[in-house]
Amino acid sequence: MLKTVQITLPEGLLAKIDEAVKALNTNRSAFARQAFEQALAQEIITRKERLDAEGYARQPAQIDELDVWEPEQAWGDR
Repeated sequence: MLKTVQITLPEGLLAKIDEAVKALNTNRSAFARQAFEQALAQEIITRKERLDAEGYARQPAQIDELDVWEPEQAWGDR
């Protein structure tokens, strides 16, 4: 189910959006939906990265903790 919303945008931004919409052969609504979905996906990534950083700040990795993965990093050029 789609719901109509009203947003306020600066004229310059709206002009850029309209250019992109035309180039992509879409419409403002579809463009906005995609932009919102991408922004939400990025927000999830940013949140997970922040939680990772906080976790490693609380409990830093030990120097030799990741050595077990060293063979997995080999590219076979040696």
